Amino acid sequence: MNKTVIIGSNHAGIAAANTLLDQYPNQEVVMIEKNSNLSYLGCGTALWVGRQIDSYEGLFYTNKEDFEAKGAKIYTETTVEQIDFQQKNIQCNSNTGERFFESYDTLILATGSKPIAPNIPGADLENIHFLKRFQDGQTVDKRMSEPNIKTVAVIGAGYIGVEIAEAAKRRGKHVLLFDGADRSLPSYYDREFTDQMDKNLSENGIELHFGELAKEYRGTKAVEAFVTNKGTYNVDLVINAIGFLPNNELGKEHLELFHNGAYVVDEYQQTSDPSVYAVGDCATIYSNALKKISYIALATNAVRTGLVAGHNIGGAKLASSGVQGSNGISIFGLNMVSTGLSVEAASKNKLDVLYTDYEDLQKPGFMADNAQVKIRIVYEKSSRRIIGAQMCSRAEISMGIHLFSLAIEQNVTIDELKLLDIFFLPHFNQPYNYITMAALTAE
Repeated sequence: MNKTVIIGSNHAGIAAANTLLDQYPNQEVVMIEKNSNLSYLGCGTALWVGRQIDSYEGLFYTNKEDFEAKGAKIYTETTVEQIDFQQKNIQCNSNTGERFFESYDTLILATGSKPIAPNIPGADLENIHFLKRFQDGQTVDKRMSEPNIKTVAVIGAGYIGVEIAEAAKRRGKHVLLFDGADRSLPSYYDREFTDQMDKNLSENGIELHFGELAKEYRGTKAVEAFVTNKGTYNVDLVINAIGFLPNNELGKEHLELFHNGAYVVDEYQQTSDPSVYAVGDCATIYSNALKKISYIALATNAVRTGLVAGHNIGGAKLASSGVQGSNGISIFGLNMVSTGLSVEAASKNKLDVLYTDYEDLQKPGFMADNAQVKIRIVYEKSSRRIIGAQMCSRAEISMGIHLFSLAIEQNVTIDELKLLDIFFLPHFNQPYNYITMAALTAE
């Protein structure tokens, strides 16, 4: 009987636990979680706060009792104070003050990530919040209901920042969106796409403040003003969404780390300590676009890494196939999806690339239910392998990005895409599909 202790029980930890419990009967599984709940879908927080869904209950997809029924031992509201990696022993403290130890044969670190906090004056004022845990969402939702909260500043125009800016606007607030970059969503999209999102945000009443860096919060008890390098703004609530860093506190002195602090893992999710695996946002992942290890913090990646770790610990040799970082966002009806690398990201990683753009209606012009679709395919100049794609439309085009995800994984070239068998039916697409046309017009 192998005893596996999993520290952290969100997407990655849960995927590993389910794999071990459901498929490997010789496993004893212990789960340690510092929160009072598990399995919270944080990507749904903005939908709930923005009242696009009725309640938060559906954002939890499992619970403690489900795992106990499978035979797991679960500690919630329990903090891991220290790990003795030589003796394979974990020191824990419960919320009641009880101190106890758990030994392990195999350890899975699924500690996730932690939000980046601006180290500026006034950070201890009230009404300055982050969005990570369920409790964070509860607090922000409660503040949105207060009539004295009229102006909301969102710091960070990545996915979480843009989504919560929309949610605050839907709750009737005056919303200011700040970012040090000169546009929204720069990590996943090139300017030709983010310009459309910025226009969409502005047209829906979001006040954009790009190229501004946080300098200070001001107020007596609660925040009253937010100061940047370009101005001072009166605000009633601040939501920080600058980004996240790997939570490596428990193993940073013992395990090999990536340049950003993530635990370095191999294709089996194994760290530099053979008895320790790391999964999810605290670990590296292999990028098929870059052809090397990288850091891509996405819930889907967390689930995949948890599955891989679970199978390998259980005894089945399973190597990860790598990821592309596929992602998407839908804001005020504008849908954007991407996978792999943008042209800008490729340049930062010193890849010599070309790209092809195409824009057309989703369906033939005679179809009433229709919308424009913009697509960009990024490919390596020398090998001509596809390394990225971006799509944007008010139509539902998200499934198309999965084709490009597979293309990147399988090293498909732009030329192989030109005569791909893509069907035509007016209800769905054009006779000359925009994917085909983008490939055909590639340099």
